[in-house]
Amino acid sequence: YYTSISGSCNFETQDQEWTTVCGLTQDTTDDFDWNINSAITRQIDPRTDHTPGKGQSFLYVNSSAQKEGNRARIITTKFFPASLGVCRVRFWFWMFASRQTGVLKVYTVEEHGMDILMWSSSRNEENKW
Repeated sequence: YYTSISGSCNFETQDQEWTTVCGLTQDTTDDFDWNINSAITRQIDPRTDHTPGKGQSFLYVNSSAQKEGNRARIITTKFFPASLGVCRVRFWFWMFASRQTGVLKVYTVEEHGMDILMWSSSRNEENKW
């Protein structure tokens, strides 16, 4: 559900409602989708999520079933206008270090539609969020 900050979400929703509740959408031109899962239902790490309190849900992709170069993309459905230090992206991630682990990237889209890479990571050395 949303917190008081616009665009904020913790993925504690029913089934696949997170796209609507969190203001996100699956990119229809990508190769596979992000899904929501619970720390309780998974038998592998991570066994917890980052949400304080009773939070248990997170978004994930299973890269082990994918070919190299396949992409899974989610896009914000809300427009966030350009700002100087006002609009910030903040998130927690956990990447299991295996040979199938890909690259996690964050892009902004400028007004003419060009994707601009803002951040990327190919591994998380520590086994934590």
